[in-house]
Amino acid sequence: MKLAIIILNWNGKELLKKFLPSVVAHSKEATIYVADNASSDDSVAFVKSAYPNIKIIKNQSNGGYALGYNNALKHVEADIFCLLNNDVEVTKNWLLPILKTFEENKNTAIIQPKIKDYKKKAYFEYAGAAGGFIDKYAYPYCRGRIFNTIEEDLGQYDDTSEIFWASGACFFIRSQVFNKLNGFDDYFFAHMEEIDLCWRVKNSKYTVKFISNSVVYHVGGATLNHTSPKKTYLNFRNSLFTLTKNAKGNLFPIILIRLILDGIAAIKFLTDLKPKHTLAILKAHFSYYYHLKRLLEQRNLTKHKIKYYNKTSIVFEYFVNKKSEFKSI
Repeated sequence: MKLAIIILNWNGKELLKKFLPSVVAHSKEATIYVADNASSDDSVAFVKSAYPNIKIIKNQSNGGYALGYNNALKHVEADIFCLLNNDVEVTKNWLLPILKTFEENKNTAIIQPKIKDYKKKAYFEYAGAAGGFIDKYAYPYCRGRIFNTIEEDLGQYDDTSEIFWASGACFFIRSQVFNKLNGFDDYFFAHMEEIDLCWRVKNSKYTVKFISNSVVYHVGGATLNHTSPKKTYLNFRNSLFTLTKNAKGNLFPIILIRLILDGIAAIKFLTDLKPKHTLAILKAHFSYYYHLKRLLEQRNLTKHKIKYYNKTSIVFEYFVNKKSEFKSI
């Protein structure tokens, strides 16, 4: 199988300096690309000089993660795309179990490796950990991470397991499936576009898997820190986008309860003296209403919708029942 690793970059020269060496050293099975989102630093010049064998794709603008990859992947020919953040350190033989699983499981469309914290290597990393799930109201959580509680990796998720969503930090997908589903939704810009795509993949009757014996280390927040109001805005808005597009069942009561829960979160930010995050949630809701007609049209195009959740409310489990580890919920 032909594998391509595509690293999306925007003004990330220092990150490329730090993390490209591990990718080059441990990825002999792949062709490596850097897709540059119209950087204003000299990222492209650095890659051309230091790594002449790496292929460069120049996007004309910074369209974020979603549009950036959609544009870049038009220029890549491979059976498997590996979408890799520029702040990820990979490990020896990390690609072998991924390729083996794709070869042996023809219905598996997406795979995520174990994602650990580059700064605290005994722990999982926020963005993906050991594979993702969502609750009825599309709040995401992971094996190894629920809200801001991160688990230490003690081997509790050392398996190959079907999951609901794979992290965009290190995201393997069959090119045929990516193209069939028209890739990411450009409107997302960044955050949760991978969950939306995984959901569409699941609704198309493919599987998404986690493989523990492939390990990478992710810095996280290198482009947009978790304390950023913009990240709050994108997460809340895009979560509503993907819920509306893809959820099975009567949408109205699900959205109504979700909006109430978001309102509680906005009040919590306000009491925590974080008014910019409260404003970000309000802006997310207004953007959602603005896009609602388009989202409902997209929803109507999806004829087959699977049951997408195992837990009704991860918010209730975490904040009321005080369950902070995946195995306890």
